[in-house]
Amino acid sequence: MTTAQRHDPEFRAAAQHLGRRRFLTATGAAAALAFAVQLPSAGAAAAAELDARRISEDPFTLGVASGDPLPDSVLLWTRLAPRPFEPDAGLPRERVSVHWELAHDERFTRIARRGRATAHPEFHHTVHVEVPHLESGRRYYYRFRAGDWVSPVGRTRTAPAAGSRPARLKLAAVSCQAYHDGWFTAYGHLAQEDLDAVFHLGDYLYEYAVNATGGVRAYTDRRLPAVFNRETVTLEDYRLRYALYKSDPDLAAAHAAHNFVVTWDDHETENNYAGGIPENDVPPEEFLLRRAAAYRAYWENQPLRLPQRPEGPDMRLYRRLHFGELAQFDILDTRQYRSNQAYGDGWQVPGPESEDPGRTMTGETQERWLLDGWRGSRAVWNVVPQQVVFSRRRNVPTPDFKLSMDSWDGYPASRRRLLDGAAAAGLANLMVLTGDVHVGYGLDIKADFDDPGSRTVGTELVATSISSGKDGSDRPANHDALTTANPHMKFYNGRRGYLTVELGAEQARADFRTVSRVTTPGAPIVTAASYVTEAGNPGLTPA
Repeated sequence: MTTAQRHDPEFRAAAQHLGRRRFLTATGAAAALAFAVQLPSAGAAAAAELDARRISEDPFTLGVASGDPLPDSVLLWTRLAPRPFEPDAGLPRERVSVHWELAHDERFTRIARRGRATAHPEFHHTVHVEVPHLESGRRYYYRFRAGDWVSPVGRTRTAPAAGSRPARLKLAAVSCQAYHDGWFTAYGHLAQEDLDAVFHLGDYLYEYAVNATGGVRAYTDRRLPAVFNRETVTLEDYRLRYALYKSDPDLAAAHAAHNFVVTWDDHETENNYAGGIPENDVPPEEFLLRRAAAYRAYWENQPLRLPQRPEGPDMRLYRRLHFGELAQFDILDTRQYRSNQAYGDGWQVPGPESEDPGRTMTGETQERWLLDGWRGSRAVWNVVPQQVVFSRRRNVPTPDFKLSMDSWDGYPASRRRLLDGAAAAGLANLMVLTGDVHVGYGLDIKADFDDPGSRTVGTELVATSISSGKDGSDRPANHDALTTANPHMKFYNGRRGYLTVELGAEQARADFRTVSRVTTPGAPIVTAASYVTEAGNPGLTPA
């Protein structure tokens, strides 16, 4: 089956118009085309209205979130789910009015904005509120009310004013949170950090089954429902899986404490998929339907704005945020538009297929958008939050090395175009933020990775996983081989945790924050290492 066949317009159209019931039952193009139903748009009065005073159980079990801050606006999110582990979450298929408030203080004595939104059953009673006309660069507090129920209080922050030059910006980068691999302990610590934003770099959830005891969590005081003990395929599956993940109190605390800026990797849909090509040999129409279900559930459950709402199996997730003239963030999507992996999706010897100049990681449109954005940038730091390792990683320091075909090493022509574009734009301070690999790396980005003495043109900081891979270790078994084979790799650690980066006018500081264990709860947080890179002089040095 060719890539073109897998993107057949007939299958794509079917997925775009497939309603919720068909997502749960259809398995082929014929069924999709015969029973396609257009879902109502947000704001459509497709269902009767439920009097929120009739809700008898707390509907805010999955907490609150905010994201994608602008200088004059924030995005607020919640979901009504009195019984989150049931398919209907304990609510009828009726729309619900939800009141929201944004205040200058935590006690809500000085209200900045208030309003009302509708939680539609078509969107699983999620709420996305874009609050305009706010003051730039300041903190706000927010909450929701449905009937007599009031949500937890969230904290958010607008971006600095356009054209301003803030003295500092502190962010965190997180990725890879397999529920069944351990506790989200790192999120509990992250919630206590003083941050302007958290960038989630993918694998917010995993499609794999979670057994009744929560996998490694080994629950003894409860049993998870059987609906989680299967791989996610349908819209209902993905919605329930988000409910499971968002029920974690540490993740909920982190969302309530900070703005999240999210992008996906593969596991939000299926392991190692590439564009419209699935991991396994299933009919193309089935995978597009699965992708449409996954993308819809992702938008429903994340603090994303209306332009990111998907149309069937397509969703524009790449976007740009500015924090004054200190930092420009170009958030990438390296899954939806990429060419299929060369020689399979594992570690392979590179060759003509992987080095084909026509191969792309981002797709032509996204690549052009990124390069145009760099040419117009006035920021001190140009930061690229994205999914998979950008820098060269040879697995051994010998001529028979292999490279990861799922990372940018499998798409070297695509990487070359970006590096050439950065040079042409005169970017002095390129920083790439990465997830995916369940370890922490600090890497110098070289003009020519084949020449260790070539100019350093940027910095790549790789955030380890929150829990994926279980406890890990400070010194993984391949530490010496990898650092010797890649002299531009300045740091390598295999514990769980997150990354914080403080950007200033003269330098950036990266702290690799780790916990000793996630297979049991309660581990303390430590700083495994700290590095700085100077503005105008790229390259990592120990702090």
